Amino acid sequence: MSDTPVAARTSVLNWIERVGNRLPDPALLFFMLLVAVWVLSALLSQFSFSHIDPRNGEPVVVANLLTGTALTSFLGGMVATFVGFHPLGVVLLAMLGIGVADHTGFIRAGLRGLLNITSPRFLTPMLLLVAIASHSAADAGYVLVIPLGGVIFAAAGRHPLAGIAAAFAGVSGGFSANFIPSALDPMLQGITQAGAQIIDPAITLNPLNNYFFTSASTLLIVGLGWYLTDRVVEPRLRASGADSAEPAATIEPLTSAERRGLRIALATTLLLGIAFAAST
Repeated sequence: MSDTPVAARTSVLNWIERVGNRLPDPALLFFMLLVAVWVLSALLSQFSFSHIDPRNGEPVVVANLLTGTALTSFLGGMVATFVGFHPLGVVLLAMLGIGVADHTGFIRAGLRGLLNITSPRFLTPMLLLVAIASHSAADAGYVLVIPLGGVIFAAAGRHPLAGIAAAFAGVSGGFSANFIPSALDPMLQGITQAGAQIIDPAITLNPLNNYFFTSASTLLIVGLGWYLTDRVVEPRLRASGADSAEPAATIEPLTSAERRGLRIALATTLLLGIAFAAST
């Protein structure tokens, strides 16, 4: 009787894994959704609706996107749509800054230093927290945090694949969660503001509108990720016999030059933040 809940959980997890493996590539999913929107627009354009457009007081009409004129406009304005996309400038500027920080070794040294001082007992939540916080560095978390997750778990005598899975969950699953503002906030603000200005052209939204939601989501994702990693994922990996035969990896401690550089960089960032806050 005691094995029944475990067997049921294993069956559900196996089903989720099978379904997930059958999903098409994200680019193909995006194209399928695009085609679905086109088809739905053609079907719904045949119907009339009683909802009134607040901008002009006329009934809402669904535009057929499969007409020759609509398709020509879509293809002809593709470059202008891309260039005029509001978050594009913010993302490009953020990536330039992240490139400098990564090239100087600031990001990697900071992550290594934080994980090196973490107690083994709290290794999983700290890894998840670091993975979520890496969104402040745009997509750098995929390159830096996920490999470090495997290394830090192996160094602690735990399954490295569990560390990689936990880091990936924090980077990908927690993409819209963060306790500090990230490049995602102005990007979402730009999209939301463009939509809100359809109703009120004079409206201006704050990039931190989602801050309380993303902060609360951070606690939820860390808690769930901690439980699933330690109680579900890692035991399943060990039960499957997928233990690595490679010798345990180690995370190199920070050199004196790296520690000095981190102190200077963090102090400079703090001073710039204070100066910026004082100027506003």
